[in-house]
Amino acid sequence: MSEHAEPRPAAFPAGARNLIRLGPRARRLIRAVARVVNPLVLRIAGRRHMPVLGIVHHRGRKSGRTYATPLGVRPAPGGGFVIPVTFSEASQWYQNIRAAGWCVITYQGADHTVAQPTVVSRATAGPAYPRYERLALRLIGINEYLLLTDASGSGSASGRGEPGAGG
Repeated sequence: MSEHAEPRPAAFPAGARNLIRLGPRARRLIRAVARVVNPLVLRIAGRRHMPVLGIVHHRGRKSGRTYATPLGVRPAPGGGFVIPVTFSEASQWYQNIRAAGWCVITYQGADHTVAQPTVVSRATAGPAYPRYERLALRLIGINEYLLLTDASGSGSASGRGEPGAGG
């Protein structure tokens, strides 16, 4: 197996990183836009007719508040899901999932409890995406993806409780 196919720990290593680098002003602008756009996107994300967008349900690592974040998700070939880490480890959803070790993804109308967040390379995540999406992600410089494995044990939809809590 090549070096690029090996899963990496959830912490971002010093190796190949995403090309997107944002300063504090750009991050503030993106957060402001997201506050307006995300509620609208949540109306269509995670539904059967929307295979590109899912809803990631996660708990705030500091506040304990629950969040629903619309993100581009794709089912991983071996089970679970992959999510492009577009804005690096600075993303709150990424930090929350990493701290908790699990989350629930609503994808095509079903809830999936997933766990074991692992950062993987583009080569590992690639098979989850159609060719045109792989090309687009590569062109914008996305090299890191979060792989989350199925925590329900059955591969089927499960509730929004903690892993192993039943559905």
